[in-house]
Amino acid sequence: MNKNLQIKLMRISETFDDIQKQLSSPNISNEERITLSKKFSSLEQIIKKKNEVKKIEDSLSDTEELLNEEPDSELFELAREDIDNLKKNLEIENNNLKKLLIPKDIDDERNAIVEIRAGTGGDEAALFSMVLLRMYQKYAEINKWKYELLNFQETNIGGCKEAILSFTGNNVFSSLKYESGVHRVQRVPQTETQGRIHTSASTVAVLPMVEELEIEIDQKDLRIDTFRSQGAGGQHVNTTDSAVRITHIPTNTVASCQDEKSQHKNKAKAMKILSSRIYEKQKKEKEEALANKRKSLVGSGDRSEKIRSYNYPQGRITDHRINLTLYKLEEVISGNSLNEVIEPLKEAEMEEKLKDLV
Repeated sequence: MNKNLQIKLMRISETFDDIQKQLSSPNISNEERITLSKKFSSLEQIIKKKNEVKKIEDSLSDTEELLNEEPDSELFELAREDIDNLKKNLEIENNNLKKLLIPKDIDDERNAIVEIRAGTGGDEAALFSMVLLRMYQKYAEINKWKYELLNFQETNIGGCKEAILSFTGNNVFSSLKYESGVHRVQRVPQTETQGRIHTSASTVAVLPMVEELEIEIDQKDLRIDTFRSQGAGGQHVNTTDSAVRITHIPTNTVASCQDEKSQHKNKAKAMKILSSRIYEKQKKEKEEALANKRKSLVGSGDRSEKIRSYNYPQGRITDHRINLTLYKLEEVISGNSLNEVIEPLKEAEMEEKLKDLV
């Protein structure tokens, strides 16, 4: 293990001991105790793994010493075998320790807001956006997450012009964040009479869900407009101005909602979307300020970045960030095998962070 990691572990041990002392004090408040307990639990995993590594290192040292002292004994072959096993074990546990040392994305445990929009390709792009919408809904059901449609605009032929959903559950954002970007589809549209393959695209943006209290939004900075809901073919049309559009003037961030018949409910949903958009904008500005930070292997998550292709004639799905190709398109778009794309992306990001750590 290199010197920087050793220094990092030494500091973690000192912090762990300090938190342990604070927790034993009768003078801390319940709020402080909850915060410290979370930190303690997180650091405890690192300390336990560090002790496991030390135990393997000690065993390896003792066995190597035995080998040097009695090179001709009957135990020689057994000791050499033990050394090989211990070295393999040490490498595995050292990697596990490094993974625990990687700084976590502060938003990983948050819920998420997912925005899906039809891009280039007209009606075909909107139909594909509907496929993506159903894929994420099914994936949520598999993971036992709850989802709510915050805003939805349907096209005349049953496509999805725009959909905004909230997903709540365990570690939602840490899984869905890899979906941000341009999703390209290649297939023969239902309206195509000559069987030609068309290429169209949908954009997906995944935002960490934040509570309004978590970011400062001055009500004076908001412009709230109301209008009548509109829908394809006369659907969801109201005779009252129940739809709401909220603009955050300083950042020119806009969010609207027209799904509910109640103006109050539409305003609440629009504020939820607006808060997450402002938070994401602020987060990106902070990240861009760290110019020396190396770009992640799995991409920036920018909506303009093509991340994945869905080739229907070949039954193939390709994630361009890690050159992953699977010939199980139907299983992935059904939501049942989406994890087979997401998990390799998590691993790739972990490997890249490990390189940075070392």
